[in-house]
Amino acid sequence: MKFFLDTANLDQIREAAAMGILDGVTTNPSLMAKEGVSGIANQYAHYVEICNIVGGDVSAEVISTDYEGMIREGEKLASLSPHIVVKVPCILDGIKAIKKFTEMKIRTNCTLVFSLGQALLAAKAGATYVSPFVGRLDDISEDGMALVADIVKMYRTYDYKTQVLAASIRHTHHIIQCIEVGADVATCPLSAIKGLLNHPLTDSGLQKFLEDYKRVNK
Repeated sequence: MKFFLDTANLDQIREAAAMGILDGVTTNPSLMAKEGVSGIANQYAHYVEICNIVGGDVSAEVISTDYEGMIREGEKLASLSPHIVVKVPCILDGIKAIKKFTEMKIRTNCTLVFSLGQALLAAKAGATYVSPFVGRLDDISEDGMALVADIVKMYRTYDYKTQVLAASIRHTHHIIQCIEVGADVATCPLSAIKGLLNHPLTDSGLQKFLEDYKRVNK
């Protein structure tokens, strides 16, 4: 399973890259705003900086909600770097845009997916990735991870090539669940990824090793 970092924070991206576990990055307008990146020119420059660090797929989101606007934005974003994947919302014009981008050999990430039907339409249109939002479904008492599992099963049954990119990952256990259901990618906060390191037996074992070393090497 691939790890994408869900952030626009350059320091966190560098840290994850230095760990050797980073396969890509996902961003959105909210994450850009969180980092204080404003203005189209600055945002485009920020995407390029991210691509230079990652060397993997970087999802950059269109903000238009009409077909023509999505195509214009997507072409511009794709021109910034070969690592850019154009992130498109799962709405009618978005599905049409994904189909067009597929014909243009521009890779896409269909985002804001909350149902099996939406995932089917995205795959049929040729999306490179589909992003079911786990945490947001959990927030309304639905089972977000069950949706990820259903999409994985559907794609494998019908041999769709679209990759399942589990999004809105909130904590480390979500990552473990992604592994269990066979997600292709999990896009996560850095804290959730680093949480995979935590285990009390690792801590106690290391402490015992160090104590024994000190005892015989006084």
